[in-house]
Amino acid sequence: MDLDPTLLSLLPLAVMAAFGFGWLAARFDLRQWKREQADSPKAYYRGLNLLLNEQQDKAIDAFIEAMRQDPGTADLHFALGNLFRRRGEYERAVRVHEHLLARSDLAESERARAQFALAQDFLKAGLFDRAEAAFRALDGSGFATDARLELLGLYERSRDWHAAIETARKLEASGAGSFATRIAHHACELAQEADARQRPEEARAALARAREAAPQAPRPQVLQGLALARAGRAAEALAAWQPLLVSQPSIAALVAGEIAAAARAAGQVEAVRTRLHEAYRLAPSQDLLNAIYQLTDAPADQQTLLDEALASRPSLSGAAALLRHQAAQGEALTPARADALARVVSNGARPQQRYRCAACGFEAQNYFWQCPGCQTWDSYPPQRLEDA
Repeated sequence: MDLDPTLLSLLPLAVMAAFGFGWLAARFDLRQWKREQADSPKAYYRGLNLLLNEQQDKAIDAFIEAMRQDPGTADLHFALGNLFRRRGEYERAVRVHEHLLARSDLAESERARAQFALAQDFLKAGLFDRAEAAFRALDGSGFATDARLELLGLYERSRDWHAAIETARKLEASGAGSFATRIAHHACELAQEADARQRPEEARAALARAREAAPQAPRPQVLQGLALARAGRAAEALAAWQPLLVSQPSIAALVAGEIAAAARAAGQVEAVRTRLHEAYRLAPSQDLLNAIYQLTDAPADQQTLLDEALASRPSLSGAAALLRHQAAQGEALTPARADALARVVSNGARPQQRYRCAACGFEAQNYFWQCPGCQTWDSYPPQRLEDA
């Protein structure tokens, strides 16, 4: 069939028109894209500036506006989610991070980041079961080590010591450092729980695992000696505490009274008193001094011991001990007056007879291996405030 010559003459014009319309449409889309890209950074930087000025409400509004203009930007979602979490709006933070995870175009690295942020939302909200599941889902990802560290803290907070030990061992295996001392603490906690339930075999097995994990850690030695002393095996208890007296006398002071009692029961008064004197010389403390006093029988020797201690290290506790001795011996002061003065001095000394956490400053009358305030292990110096 022959084509109409008129149509053939119009064909170049049609091609040129189509090209022109395409060019105009492309220019329009390009201008729109440039305008959107220009507006999105402005909204982002406006939100960042508000955040730096601690105007969090306005910053959240700015980030939400930036997300509307550029919904594909994951960084804006993370910034908004973190803001919600910091403000305690955990449900909104969860929704932001769950929205990110629902995106099919999200890169694997960003997906792991969103999963970690979601787990932190659950943790801050007190939803520990959901936080645990969310952290466990990060195994094999780039956030695996961070997730296990969070899980370790979660298990310690909930006192799930078996899970804490398992997690700490995984961290060691992954090259995250040594967790031997921490594992020993976990095992010691299990030993004390078993002892409270009157399960001595379980307690002994847990202490054995603690010593195996960290042979030089002091806490297993302290607990082993206490268990032996309670069982009436005084000589073995002293043998368990002997390394502490030699290498860690400040730790030995924590059980100085028990050491003195075991020395009496085992008939090793002279030998143990000599070791306590040496420990006191290396790490002087009122607890060690009291133990030496308990093992000193002659009143004159007791008087000399207290005089020398008070002269070298004046303290309210030392003064109270000396006054009590004078009251008992009827020297210088009448017993009633000396005892009354001793009570006054003891009351004044009580605030200084505490242990203070080096990490957060939490003070306590008793020694803690894990600070009740900040949950840090071994943050309590073994000396009381007056001995520091």
